[in-house]
Amino acid sequence: MTRLSAFVLLAALLALPVPASAEPAPVEQARAARTVRLDGVTVRLRERTAQVVTVNRTRGHHARVTLWVRRDGRWDAVRQTRDGRIGYGGLVAPTRRRQGTGTTPLGSYRLFTSFGMRARETGWATPYRRVRRGDYWVQDNRSRFYNRYRNVRQGGFRPRTSERLLDYRRQYEWSVVLDFNYRGQVRHRGAGIFLHVNGRGATAGCVSVPRPLMRTVMGWLDPRRDPVIGIGR
Repeated sequence: MTRLSAFVLLAALLALPVPASAEPAPVEQARAARTVRLDGVTVRLRERTAQVVTVNRTRGHHARVTLWVRRDGRWDAVRQTRDGRIGYGGLVAPTRRRQGTGTTPLGSYRLFTSFGMRARETGWATPYRRVRRGDYWVQDNRSRFYNRYRNVRQGGFRPRTSERLLDYRRQYEWSVVLDFNYRGQVRHRGAGIFLHVNGRGATAGCVSVPRPLMRTVMGWLDPRRDPVIGIGR
């Protein structure tokens, strides 16, 4: 084959259409595959997510909270309450949140561990820690344990600047931790954002639901389904 013939053949091959299966997916399609819109809330999913909690603010500090499961590629609502609560300061973009403002961060977060006042019940799959005397959620901005569960005997933080968990026996009867600001631990952004039992009114930035639903959540969550919570409006 002459050099000219080879050049003509190569040009012809390059001009052939690429099969659809070989075309790279557009960025928009890839993003869409990782998100789902449920009850008006856009939720960012993880690779294996098959359980979702949505929080849709309705008015003031009130919200509609719904539990969802994915079955055969379809999302089904399994429980819902219209008596969910958010922070007294409303909703805010996560990067704009500041500690002590009573705001609840918008966005999607893992539900990866839990704690509470009662003993662990049979069948609960999420890691669980029963609250003991001296247990705190560290909100001390000087501490390297910022936004962590820690006992005062372990040291490393100032108790007076942190949240003593036993002070909230009603709200923290059962509580699931959101991974908001958990890995990066940005100081002054906020610590201790949970899904927990309703108190008397708004929260200080957490999401809360009626006690019966929270008890259901504790037995419903399954780490193998990589559950996330989506907070929107």
